[in-house]
Amino acid sequence: MGQEIDKAEFNPADFERFQRRLTSEMALLRELFISDSFNSGHQAGGTELEVWLVDESTQPAPVNQEFISRLSNPLVVHELSRFNVELNSMPHELTGRALRLMHKEMADLWQSCIETAATLNTRLAMIGTLPVLEDSLLTMANMSEVERYRGLNEQVLNLRQGMPIILDIRGTDHLQSSHQDVMLEAAATSFQIHLQVRPENAVRYYNASVLTSAPLLAAAANSPILFGKDLWAESRIPLFEQAVNTDSDGEMGHTGRSRVTFGHAWCKESVLELFEENMDLYPILLPTVCDTNKENLWHLRLHNGTIWRWNRPLIGLDGNGYHLRIEQRVVPAGPTITDMIANAAFYYGLTAALASEQLAPELQISFEQVKEDFYVVAERGLEASIHWPGHGRTKVQTLLLEELIPAARAGLSELSLSEIDTNYYLDVLRERVVSGQNGAMWQRSYIRHHQCSLRDMTEAYLENQQSFKPVHEWLI
Repeated sequence: MGQEIDKAEFNPADFERFQRRLTSEMALLRELFISDSFNSGHQAGGTELEVWLVDESTQPAPVNQEFISRLSNPLVVHELSRFNVELNSMPHELTGRALRLMHKEMADLWQSCIETAATLNTRLAMIGTLPVLEDSLLTMANMSEVERYRGLNEQVLNLRQGMPIILDIRGTDHLQSSHQDVMLEAAATSFQIHLQVRPENAVRYYNASVLTSAPLLAAAANSPILFGKDLWAESRIPLFEQAVNTDSDGEMGHTGRSRVTFGHAWCKESVLELFEENMDLYPILLPTVCDTNKENLWHLRLHNGTIWRWNRPLIGLDGNGYHLRIEQRVVPAGPTITDMIANAAFYYGLTAALASEQLAPELQISFEQVKEDFYVVAERGLEASIHWPGHGRTKVQTLLLEELIPAARAGLSELSLSEIDTNYYLDVLRERVVSGQNGAMWQRSYIRHHQCSLRDMTEAYLENQQSFKPVHEWLI
């Protein structure tokens, strides 16, 4: 959940005041890292799920305000557009039956949302990009009534010096689109996985999370179609990078400066390096000054929240003090809750396994190579080949089956997660990889087999989604 602000327009004095508060809080953060003042309890996990509201004909339904009001659950909040909402989970210690508990809580919340949506003659859809979405719907009229989003839009456009936002993606088809606002971002919905880590091994875990991104994305891809065009296996990646691109010279997420970025280097000595980089490289977007103690790090966390690294470091503050989290942002929403928990299980397990290897994997492969492979996977999904420490270039499907899923199994065992749950969710992911049928593949295959419209395919997708069967069991 993002921090709310109280206004969307700013003057130079606002930026000056915010900069002073940000500088002060950054100094405090450095002290916290030096004094090792972060919570060192058991690792914990949580999730955020962005979903679509759609009508009976599968078209986006701009009713999130009415939906949220009727549901009245603090775990469900606005997203950028009126046809999206975000479902949040509570954090859970990653031990015992945590995976099953996360599944149950998400399923219960999902059912409650389904029932509320029905009172508005709408349905919910978990899918990275909605195939039937039309470019013309992404207008300011469909922006949620949240000041943070209006402020974000104003400042992105200011940094672009009035230049339009250009979307240009070459896949099976070629998509070009031009927008005068940030509403393109609303076309992408994600399943964000949070991992709380101990400060002493935060660097290893962060680098492991980065390395995990490509194989995780290959298994989870679910966004092949955008504005009626067949593009990448995970079109969300170029879409999001271009949708909030603040560089008027056209630079994208392949650079370290873009606000949606894979980054440009391994973390070396401390994840503090990433927060320092955020302050040094990225202009302030939302200079709202809050009357709060600097110990809350409010301004620092707000600034950090306007830089969307695919693996984002987060500072949390709760009753137990400060804690460090990694937010893994590469995974799309859907196709089912079972599939998403399987993705989370794989992420938690593989990251733990890589972080505990005697020789750090990031010492065996260049960051540039890992970044390049990430975009190859986003484009080609399970058909891609990537580099991996000790393997050279390997088909990602083979790598997942022969090494990475077994490694994730060992990592979940290290975390003392239930063996029954570990086997169940990793077997779901394994069968998906064996079949090659992730969400992206199913969508493409269904259209090809039935020669049907995007609406018909989307309707079939939603019916399968409500069956709760994981995607590898869906019939073409």
